[in-house]
Amino acid sequence: MKIAVVGTGYVGLVAGACLAETGNDVICADIDQGKISRLHAGEIPIYEPGLEPMVERNLREGRLTFTTDVAAAAAEAEVIFIAVGTPPGEDGSADLKHVLAVAETIGKSMPDDGPEKIVITKSTVPVGTAAKVKDAIRRHTSRAFHVCSNPEFLKEGAALQDFMKPDRVVVGVESEHARQRLGELYAPFVRTGNPILFMDISSAEITKYAANAMLATRISFMNTIAQLCEAVGADVGLVRQGIGTDERIGPGFLFAGIGYGGSCFPKDVKALVHTLQATGVDAAILEGVEKVNADQKKVLLRRAVERFGDDLSGRTFAVWGLSFKPETDDMREAPSLEVVRGLVKRGARVRAHDPEARDEAAHYFADLLAEGALQLCEHNYDCLEGSDALLILTEWLAYRNPDFDRIRESLAEPVILDGRNLWDPARMAGLGFEYTSIGRTPAAAPAEAGAAAD
Repeated sequence: MKIAVVGTGYVGLVAGACLAETGNDVICADIDQGKISRLHAGEIPIYEPGLEPMVERNLREGRLTFTTDVAAAAAEAEVIFIAVGTPPGEDGSADLKHVLAVAETIGKSMPDDGPEKIVITKSTVPVGTAAKVKDAIRRHTSRAFHVCSNPEFLKEGAALQDFMKPDRVVVGVESEHARQRLGELYAPFVRTGNPILFMDISSAEITKYAANAMLATRISFMNTIAQLCEAVGADVGLVRQGIGTDERIGPGFLFAGIGYGGSCFPKDVKALVHTLQATGVDAAILEGVEKVNADQKKVLLRRAVERFGDDLSGRTFAVWGLSFKPETDDMREAPSLEVVRGLVKRGARVRAHDPEARDEAAHYFADLLAEGALQLCEHNYDCLEGSDALLILTEWLAYRNPDFDRIRESLAEPVILDGRNLWDPARMAGLGFEYTSIGRTPAAAPAEAGAAAD
């Protein structure tokens, strides 16, 4: 099948590579000449495990190509995915200008003959967008075409697995032709029996936002329960096990921490709040989710202030983890943005490490680097020497079983503020640390342990 994917961001690039991997001829189009030049050279602009070799393989075998000519790509393809960005506007609504611009280009480039085109919104868009896309195309052509909604459910860090072996494929269609052709397109991905869920377009558009809002709600709910656990001396990890083993609830997205970030949850929750308000539906539950998350991102900053005072002049803090989650270099809406800037604002210096997000951090914190208030370290242990405390912001595997003796000996004080609950409090106390995590009782080393550590 000849496919065009317009937009080579996270969703478009993953979709294009995976569709090429199953034998389709895929053209990925983007107006960013620099990005397309890099992709032609095999340079991937994002970090996603397994994506680079997949792109290189399909480029080499001729199934995947890149172009800046969006009109030509659309004219040649039977199936066209729109995967451009939908950034939030000032009111939280999704900005559809890029989506509708692509739709107009598709309409203008519609050939006089050939198979009926199927245009698919892959971008995360509010309900009603497919109708707007259809109108934008129709203004420029009298040819028959089909507009569909096919939301993505990709987790950064596991996107290839999610696309190649999805737990479900959601497709909103309004014609039997589109249903048949998209069933054929996705058949290789659901051979194990997971469903392709065909539904009306509006339901498909809502499904994407509802899924992300539900997951964000679970995270904020557990962070609220974590606050209760801290107040009464309970352990949120045990509570998580207690409710996560209930088959009606399940264990996913129940880990307490310092809040969600990334390109999806914050933007999608805001957009759904806007849609609810615009349709007269009470958005209180999701407004609460947003508030809890915004507060939770500042938890470690507040704890640093409680421990060392509001004036942090002369203090240095080590930070492990800058990306919003492990296995990605994405720092959009990451808690680290709040924490690092909050520490520096109070006079502290920060030494930070992340296995993949160093280049992104150099962009987000360019001013702090120029001022000398932030140092990006090549290795995680480089951050520690003489620092007043270690803050854990991202749960990378490389941080899970470190050399604790080296950490304790390097820090000026054996203080760890853990925003991801990597380690057991009792064990940390026994190792000589003053250890504070999320939703669990803080632990301090007994006097004899501290003396032994010295």
